[in-house]
Amino acid sequence: MMGAGMGFGFVFMLLFWALLIWIVVLLVNAYQPDKEEPLTTLKKRYASGKISKKEFEKMKKEVR
Repeated sequence: MMGAGMGFGFVFMLLFWALLIWIVVLLVNAYQPDKEEPLTTLKKRYASGKISKKEFEKMKKEVR
């Protein structure tokens, strides 16, 4: 009869840690910077000379 209630303590401990990890993941994801807009990335690539004006204009039409 001794130790009959020990199983629930373990279950509650698992639930506690799962909840704690879930909260940490939510907080980390909430503070991630937003991704750049595709047009901004395209402008940066053109400005740095990675793509030509012709490629820039073609991709700009596709992005919009």
